[in-house]
Amino acid sequence: MLHTRLAPIWKSGSTMFGPAFHQKRICVTPSSSKIFCRCSARPCSKIYQPAAMSHVYAHLLKSDHRKGGGLSAGTVRHVHRVLKQALAQAVRWGGDWAISRNPCDAVKPPKASPAKMHTYDVEQTVDLLEAVRDSRLFSAVLLAALCGLRRGEIAALRWGQVDLNTGSIAIVQSAEQTKTAVRYKEPKTGRARTVALSPMVVEELRAHRLRQAEELLRLGIKVTDETFVCAREDGQPLQPQTLTHEWKRLVAKTRLPRIRFHNLRHAHATHLLASGVHPKIASERLGHSKVGITLDLYSHVLPGMQEEAVAKVDAAMQAARNKRETKG
Repeated sequence: MLHTRLAPIWKSGSTMFGPAFHQKRICVTPSSSKIFCRCSARPCSKIYQPAAMSHVYAHLLKSDHRKGGGLSAGTVRHVHRVLKQALAQAVRWGGDWAISRNPCDAVKPPKASPAKMHTYDVEQTVDLLEAVRDSRLFSAVLLAALCGLRRGEIAALRWGQVDLNTGSIAIVQSAEQTKTAVRYKEPKTGRARTVALSPMVVEELRAHRLRQAEELLRLGIKVTDETFVCAREDGQPLQPQTLTHEWKRLVAKTRLPRIRFHNLRHAHATHLLASGVHPKIASERLGHSKVGITLDLYSHVLPGMQEEAVAKVDAAMQAARNKRETKG
């Protein structure tokens, strides 16, 4: 994705970033690593100047990506972090790859402004589930809106990771879309997690598995632990991009606001916090690496929670005061 934007910038000069990027490739996903390694194969001595770094960031923000505009400030900040790490390694190494200073130290990446989050409230979520109930995407919508799973986690989920008896799902993989195929990798944070299922979700998944088993049996295919929960008619997994395209088509047929599929996950998080669930529990359920991420993303829900908490403390204090006066 990024190499088409970065390539024109890194064509001039006579020095390459070289192995500094390869040293840092473990810090990013394989797809991102490919992008940065392709950049490292470009001659780029001029990029060592802070002004050139600023030009790179401006280019990424403004350049056209699939006619959808430039990259977000958050993504450009990620580019900045990787470049800074790679060049810091070059400074430490010395020798043929030595540079006297890291130009990223003198450059401020664009400030990431949190975008307004569009989600569905509880009533809209119920309306959504009923609207898509008869579609092949129903189980995916269910897992996103009522369990908070990411798109890649839904696309990678197999029945062997779903325990309908205990009402839990083990999130151990995520599907990543590439140009040529879909690869399965660790979840975003690099560690597995367990997501508890509500009785309603368990009931819906049982019915879904039965329908899927009947459908595949007509093709002579048996549902096993390796069968994907969200699959095509022949049992093959839904690709992440296919899931997104089908979602856009489905939501356009409803009267609901058009939001991203990923925002169903945000809706679930908002419902959790608005219902008084502790942010730490919500964070673990969503698979965030730190509870601070949850608090930052869903700070719009917290003011109401704070008022409710103060009211509860006030009620407890008043009850204690009344009890003391009664004893007196």
